[in-house]
Amino acid sequence: MSTLIQNPNHIGCHTLGQSESFFSGTQAIERDLINICAYDILKGTDDHFDGYVASGGTEANLQAIWIYRNYFCQEKGLKPQEICILCSEDNHYSMDKAANVLGTRIQKVRVTVDTREITADSVSTAIGVQVEKGTKAFIVVANMMTTMFGSVDNPDHYIHALEENNLPYLIHVDGAYGGFYFPFSETSHTMDFRNPKISSVTLDAHKMAQAPYGTGIFIVRKNLIHYVNTKEASYVEGEDFTLIGSRSGANAVAVWMILSKYGPFGYMEKIFVLQKRTSWMCDQLDKLNIPYFRNPAANIITIKKEGVSAHIAHKYGLVPDNHQHPSWYEIVVMDHVTVDKLNMLVQDLKEHQEQ
Repeated sequence: MSTLIQNPNHIGCHTLGQSESFFSGTQAIERDLINICAYDILKGTDDHFDGYVASGGTEANLQAIWIYRNYFCQEKGLKPQEICILCSEDNHYSMDKAANVLGTRIQKVRVTVDTREITADSVSTAIGVQVEKGTKAFIVVANMMTTMFGSVDNPDHYIHALEENNLPYLIHVDGAYGGFYFPFSETSHTMDFRNPKISSVTLDAHKMAQAPYGTGIFIVRKNLIHYVNTKEASYVEGEDFTLIGSRSGANAVAVWMILSKYGPFGYMEKIFVLQKRTSWMCDQLDKLNIPYFRNPAANIITIKKEGVSAHIAHKYGLVPDNHQHPSWYEIVVMDHVTVDKLNMLVQDLKEHQEQ
């Protein structure tokens, strides 16, 4: 609350040289937050990251695609329409927004219906479609838990197919939902900065970290963010490398406080409890023979529509994949979603089956 009243303007990127000196105190906190995310959560192993607190995951995703579009235009001499965003059909709509705003192409990779996975074949097919259209470079967006299913992409499918065809690419990980969950629930994976092929990651603290809205976090390896330097912002000390421009320093302070209060073990315990609750709910669905999808490392359960009535879905606020023609309904197990509350849903599902 104190930071909101003081109203620090965090315009610019504070991991790069100078910024507005009047707000140096809260800028230092933001830099520390970026380090916590880059090293403690995303396992970066060197001192080579830039980043900032964006307005949300959508902006952070656009920031990455903006950087990579400009990289291919400036370094490879490509036109925006020769560059394609490559992502799964379960991706967040911000990829479609980015393609529209930035003038690139977009190609969706098909996923398996029941396991929500991209496959080597579906990736190769999607790439082939774009190569025939004249695409010469790809901006890959790999999911670290999709918003609807909690599914996680295997980036190796993208890497192998693109390198096999000698096609230039850069990879961004959309961890807007999973960034503050998946690294704590699954330690053996290739979705963080231990993977040298991953160039940037989006995290979204106003989801699982439960920060105030407006706390998307963008982190990128060094020597990339300068491709979006707005040199015309000459009145800004240190210039501006961000999509949003002026932004509140209070959001950075809020996330830093939340993570500092939990500490690494406190946050790990939080995820452990949510995992146990989610597994309990899956056990109940199995006993009722209700079809669903759940990534074992996620706190999302997505039930097929035939397993739940529209009335029950509305009563418990289950999220449909499509409000007009739903095929799935989603449960997100958060701190307030206790086993007692889940059991109320289970009892209603039982009664619905008995009718």
